[in-house]
Amino acid sequence: MSEPAVAVHSLTKVFPIPFRRTKLVAVRGLNLEVAPGQVYGLLGPNGSGKSTTLKIILGLVTATTGTAKIFGRDSREVRSREAVGFLPENPYFYKYLTGEETLRFFGKLCGLHGRRLQARCDELLALVSLEEARDRRLGGYSKGMLQRIGLAQALIQEPRLVVLDEPTAGVDPAGSREIRDLILDLKRRGITVLLSSHLLAQVQEICDRVGILAHGVLVREGQVEELLAIENQTELILENATPEILVQITDLLAKSNTRLVEQRQPQTTLEGLFLEATKPGRAE
Repeated sequence: MSEPAVAVHSLTKVFPIPFRRTKLVAVRGLNLEVAPGQVYGLLGPNGSGKSTTLKIILGLVTATTGTAKIFGRDSREVRSREAVGFLPENPYFYKYLTGEETLRFFGKLCGLHGRRLQARCDELLALVSLEEARDRRLGGYSKGMLQRIGLAQALIQEPRLVVLDEPTAGVDPAGSREIRDLILDLKRRGITVLLSSHLLAQVQEICDRVGILAHGVLVREGQVEELLAIENQTELILENATPEILVQITDLLAKSNTRLVEQRQPQTTLEGLFLEATKPGRAE
């Protein structure tokens, strides 16, 4: 069995509140795994612990208790992050650099040089459709273009895992669709994607599994299709069915030439599931 791309076990993070004798539990007893090659969506309202969880996985914050591993390595180890690309929610770039100069800067930070660096910059500019803007300064980029160059820099060292925190924040629908397509392309390339997003319809389109956090607790987790299925209900889709067959459907299905095209559970939406799972009092 292959090593999980991300493995979080019994993770708890407690922040002391300055000048008060109280503490804030940001994450409580969290367990989750992300398989290699999956697109995993971490969802939750503001203050649910999403960003704290991502920062612990990235080694930017130390857990109070529990562990987080990336491809089997403790996330506190610097070597664990060699295989990780990261795009924060509000990335900061040097606006006086061009798109190509930005990628060359991050590439050199990752140890790339010479022809290999140039080839990687060319490849990524093509991947994110910024070839024509390669010599334009980032100060003239739109929000969508900045997100795409941010995604390119997250891929510069050819990571096995990409962590995206609100990758479509502030992006118009066209730009959001482009970023969605890029994420699906990463999946086709075998790259694992762990993302946090408020755009539930988009998450429903691209994610294999989702986890929903509320008050630091994982309240729902699983494959998207399974989570969206409505329990204790079944849909029957019939072809060439007469009204008489519909009246006596149970008996006639076995006797008539009516073909059962599909049998499935009707589904809710990810937004409906999210609102239900994060209702006040549900986490408790």
